[in-house]
Amino acid sequence: MTVDLQAVKTDLYEAVNGEWSKTAQIPADRPATGGFQDLVIDIEKLLMDDLEKFASGEKELPNEQMAQAVKLYQLALDFDRRASEGTSPLQVELDQIEALQSYEDYQSIWHDWLLTGNPSPVDFDLDTDMKNAKVYGLYAGAPTLILPEKNYYADDNQQGQALLQVWTTMAEKVLVMVGYDQETAQKLVSETKAFDARLVPHVKSAEERADYSKMYNPMTVTEFAQATEQLSLSEIIKSLIKTTEAKVIVTEPAYFQALDQILADHFAEFKSWLTVKTILGDASVLTDDLRIASGEYSRTLSGSQEAVNHQKFAYYFTMSYFGQVIGKYYGETYFGPEAKANVEYMVHQMIKVYQERLENNDWLSPATRQQAIVKLTHLGVQVGYPEKLPAYYEQLKIDTGKSLLANAITLSQQLKAESFSRWNQPVDQTRWEMSAATVNAYYHPFMNIIVFPAAILQAPFYSLQQTSSQNYGGIGAVIAHEISHAFDNNGSLFDEYGNLKNWWTEEDQSHFKALAEKMVKEFDGLPYAGQSVNGKLTVSENIADAGGLSCALSAAQEEADYNAQAFFLNWARVWRMKATEQYMQLLLSIDVHAPNKLRANVQAQNLTEFYPAFDIQPGDQMYLEPDQRVQIW
Repeated sequence: MTVDLQAVKTDLYEAVNGEWSKTAQIPADRPATGGFQDLVIDIEKLLMDDLEKFASGEKELPNEQMAQAVKLYQLALDFDRRASEGTSPLQVELDQIEALQSYEDYQSIWHDWLLTGNPSPVDFDLDTDMKNAKVYGLYAGAPTLILPEKNYYADDNQQGQALLQVWTTMAEKVLVMVGYDQETAQKLVSETKAFDARLVPHVKSAEERADYSKMYNPMTVTEFAQATEQLSLSEIIKSLIKTTEAKVIVTEPAYFQALDQILADHFAEFKSWLTVKTILGDASVLTDDLRIASGEYSRTLSGSQEAVNHQKFAYYFTMSYFGQVIGKYYGETYFGPEAKANVEYMVHQMIKVYQERLENNDWLSPATRQQAIVKLTHLGVQVGYPEKLPAYYEQLKIDTGKSLLANAITLSQQLKAESFSRWNQPVDQTRWEMSAATVNAYYHPFMNIIVFPAAILQAPFYSLQQTSSQNYGGIGAVIAHEISHAFDNNGSLFDEYGNLKNWWTEEDQSHFKALAEKMVKEFDGLPYAGQSVNGKLTVSENIADAGGLSCALSAAQEEADYNAQAFFLNWARVWRMKATEQYMQLLLSIDVHAPNKLRANVQAQNLTEFYPAFDIQPGDQMYLEPDQRVQIW
C-alpha cells in the first residue's frame, strides 16, 4: 500500500483510502463496500462454495448439525418449489389472525406467536440479569417501529415522511400480491400505520437506548401485569418461563405505562398491524417475486440497488438458524492454531497495558482504581470459535416434506423455547452470541467478556504476514477497543461479574462524566453525509475507540519492529468504507458508532504520537491543539 505521507497532514483517512475510493464499486445488493464489507464478501463466497460441495457430496459433512444446515440451505435455494407453493404456506397464519375477534382471542395464540417471532405488543427476551449476573433474567421491551428510529416521525423530518410513503406503497403492493384486493390492502396498511403511530411517543430513541443504566427497571409479575387490562401479562409470562414468581426487567418503562391506552379500543388497528407485519415478515420465504417486493423499503433505506441473489439469500437464511454450526466449522477449518495463539498473545499484551495504565492513573481514587484492576483481571477472553455448541442444535431437524416457511416457524419456536428455558439458570459464559464466521467483535457488559470471531482475524485487521505495528493498528486496536468497553460510560457501570453496581466514588464518577462529556463535544455536530454526528449517541463507542487506539499503540511500541507510520496507516485502512448516502444517513440516526472516516481521523488526532510520526505541525488540517485532544484511558 503506497501512501502520500504529506497528504496525511491534510486528512489521514483520505491519504490512505482516497485512491481506493475513486475506483471502489459498491455491489448492487449492498449499501457499502470497504474493509469489513470486503471480508464479509470473501467469507460468504467461501462458505457458499462449501455448502454447495456438502450438498453435492463433493465434500464430506463434518457432523449431523451441518447436515441439517445443508438441508435448510437446499430448501431455501429451491425457488421453483416455492413458486409452485405460492402463498399457500402463509395461509395457516393468516387464518389464525382472521379468526381473532378480541384481545382474548389473541391471548390464546400469543404464546406460539411469540415463539415464532411474529409481531407482539411486548418483546420478551432472555439475557443475563444485570444485577444478578450469575443467572438469566426475563426482559420485556417494546415492539419495533416501521421507521428505523422515532426521530424519523418528527413533523419536520422530510426523510421520514418519504420513507413512510415508500413503506406504504411496498406494503400495499405485497398485500395485493398475497391476494387482498386494493381497497382492503389500503385499509389494512392505513390501520397498521395508525397503530404504529400510537407506539411512537412512548418508545425510546436510539440515543435513549444507548444508556444501559436506564434499561434496568425490575418489577414483579404482579406489578408488570398492571400495565394493561387488555391482555394477561402474567399468563403469557407463565407460559414462557413456567412461573409467575419472577422478576421482569422492563427496558422501556414509558411504553408499559402507556400500553393499556395503546391497546384499549384499538383492536381493529392491532389486528391489521398483526396482519401486515406478519405478511411482510414472511414474504421473503414465499415466492421470489414476494421476496424482492417485500425488500423494497429496506433497499431504499440503505440505498442498495437490488436484492441479493438466490444463493446469498439461501446462505444468509441458513446462517440465521445455523450460524453457530457454520461458524464453528469455519473456525476449525480456516483459522489456524498459530494465528489463534498469536492473537491471544496480543490480547494479553493489551490487558497488560491497560493494567499498567490503571495502576498509574492519576485521576482515579485508590479504591476505584483497585476495583477497576479487579474487573480487568476477571475479563473473559474468547478467540476464534467456541469449543462446543449449545446442545439444542442436536434437536434442530429439517423436514424437507414441508415448506420453507413451515420449517422456519418450527426452527424459530425451538430456538425461542430453548432461550426461555434458561430463565433463572446459571449463565453459560462459554456460549457465543455471534457466529465465528461474523466479521465483528464484541464486549458483553453483563458477563464481562470480550469475543473475537475467527472471521475478523484476517488482513487487513490481522495477518501473520503483516508487521506487528500493522496488526496492532488493526486487530490490536479492535481488541483494545473491546477491552475499553469495560470502562466506557456504560461498561463502567458494571462490576467484574457483570452486575450493574456502582464501584466508583462520587468524585471519580463526576470526573469520568466530565471526561466523557469532552468526548461527546468532540464529535457532536461534526458534518457528515449532509447531516451531523450525534455525540451522545456515539459516546460509548468513541470512548472505546480512544482507549483502544491508545492502548494498542503502547503495546505496539513494545515490539522490536515498531513503526508508528505503519500503525496509524493500517488503523485508517481498516475503516475504509464507501457507502450510499442513504446508508450513511441511516447510520447517523441509529448507529452508536461514529462514521468510519471520523473514527479514523479524530482518534488519531487525540494521540500525541501521531504528530511526530507524520511531522504534523500547527496549521496542518490534521493538527489539533493539545488542550482539545481527548484522552480518558
